[in-house]
Amino acid sequence: MNIDNAKSQMRKGMLEYCILLILHRAPAYATDIIQQLEEARLIVVEGTLYPLLTRLKNDGLLSYQWQESTQGPPRKYYALTQEGEDFLTAMDQAWVELENTVSVLKAVQLPPAE
Repeated sequence: MNIDNAKSQMRKGMLEYCILLILHRAPAYATDIIQQLEEARLIVVEGTLYPLLTRLKNDGLLSYQWQESTQGPPRKYYALTQEGEDFLTAMDQAWVELENTVSVLKAVQLPPAE
């Protein structure tokens, strides 16, 4: 099995949750989201981020607002909707459950090999 592929799949599964966590703190521009993900060591390219932001918006979890920029054209800032906040709360609970499950499984002592 290819470990890089497995790690990539794990990151993809967490990406939506991580984006919601970032936007929970404050509305953000896509480039700011990418930068915050990179600072957390989760590398994401724009070609991955924009379709996900669009899907989250279409699902009612995000809204956006255009803001003037001192460096070029107006920028689209994304924010969580109330539905997005509620979804994040549910994802937080799911994350705690997954974390607990993994912790329990990692703590289980395997019988010695024969």
